[in-house]
Amino acid sequence: MFAMVGLMLISTGIARAQSTLTFCAPEPSAGDTAVRQLGANFIDETQVLPASCDTAIAACGACDVGGSSCGRTCCGWGCGCNLGKPYSLFGKCCWTDRLGIKVGGWVQQGITFNADDPASHFNGPVALNDQHARYQLNQAWIYLDRQAQTDGCGFALGGHLDLVYGTDWRFGINTGLEDRITPTDQEYGFVMPQAYVDVAWNDLTVRMGHYAGLLSYEQVPSVLNFFYSHSYTMGYGEPLLVTGVNANYKVGDMLAVDAGFHRGWMRWEDNNNSMDLMGGVTWTSCSQATKIRFMMNYGPQDPGGEFDTFTYSLMLDQKISEKFSYALQQVTGVTDLGPTNADYYSFVNYFMYKINPCWTAGLRYEWFRDEDGTRVAGLGSIGRFGWNSPPGYAGDFNAISAGLNWRPHANIVVRPELRYDWFGGDVAAGLPFDDGASAKQWLLGTDVIVTF
Repeated sequence: MFAMVGLMLISTGIARAQSTLTFCAPEPSAGDTAVRQLGANFIDETQVLPASCDTAIAACGACDVGGSSCGRTCCGWGCGCNLGKPYSLFGKCCWTDRLGIKVGGWVQQGITFNADDPASHFNGPVALNDQHARYQLNQAWIYLDRQAQTDGCGFALGGHLDLVYGTDWRFGINTGLEDRITPTDQEYGFVMPQAYVDVAWNDLTVRMGHYAGLLSYEQVPSVLNFFYSHSYTMGYGEPLLVTGVNANYKVGDMLAVDAGFHRGWMRWEDNNNSMDLMGGVTWTSCSQATKIRFMMNYGPQDPGGEFDTFTYSLMLDQKISEKFSYALQQVTGVTDLGPTNADYYSFVNYFMYKINPCWTAGLRYEWFRDEDGTRVAGLGSIGRFGWNSPPGYAGDFNAISAGLNWRPHANIVVRPELRYDWFGGDVAAGLPFDDGASAKQWLLGTDVIVTF
């Protein structure tokens, strides 16, 4: 509520200021690739039917009476692959339009089946569809967003607020916030993934508050990910959410630099009176077909503030053709434990093929090495709804997922996925799958996301 009121006050103040101040006219920038706010850009230009398909869709009329002559054109698999116009529940709300605030959200729900049929109905350390043969309302998400848009010249204020309810809350608990709202042994609960204010001047934007970390390729909002399940890297190897200050400066059309500090991984309140440093660089090619990001985080996560953890994430996005794209993430983390180190590292590969605006096929392969069994130990603190507490599993986790994204409408996506996991390493802590009885597992799951 306070963040919502703050956004209204900010927007009102800016509207008045812009009526009396004149800013310089910015030069057009075709290379402006600043990352949009999470959850605010589900329907992007890659999901809108190309104008060249209008004629082809009209030709599909024969399919309405049982014929099929459109072939492999814009009609795609079956006729009438027309996403239509996205519907917004708050699209014509005059006060939000006047204040420049976008309001929206989505509901994500799904189910996963485990071939081992574990008695606990738990899929081991797989995130976030971790339950077998049980319906999961993963995310009921609503957001308010105001862009701090300067186009490289002038002053602007913005902000963002997320409110979420669902089973995914267990993976998004921030110490000092969500654990004070809902007992951590509950299957469903509330989280506030982001609540921040942006202050922008020319090419510099300073973010203050609670926001997403910079090291993640897969994101907390389900609408920004291709697969229903998540990588081990996302679940156990990155600071997903942080509380602090971050500055982003666009050096030019192709290069941006980030630098800031925060209270620690998944911390609303600091647990050791030591700040973490987070930052990195993003390079985008002139054609925008290639994007490379290098981000790092450094700081202690233990209550005593004695053991520093250094983590970096190298991410590549490559558009190979109009239909085919590839992405790679490589993460390495090291915790200094004095006489020894605790290490982990991973490679995650993504292959995507866009069949048509309604259908996309994807393949993900990940290798995650938990050298000392300090990362992949499950959620621990969530009791009967989670995995065993540490020690974790020292060894190699491999996972391969094959899936489809089907969009029958601009507001709906269905994501079936087949996943196979296998583990090799020290079995002193037991085996990670089938309630500790197996080193491998097959999962078949699907979810449906409806945006509004």
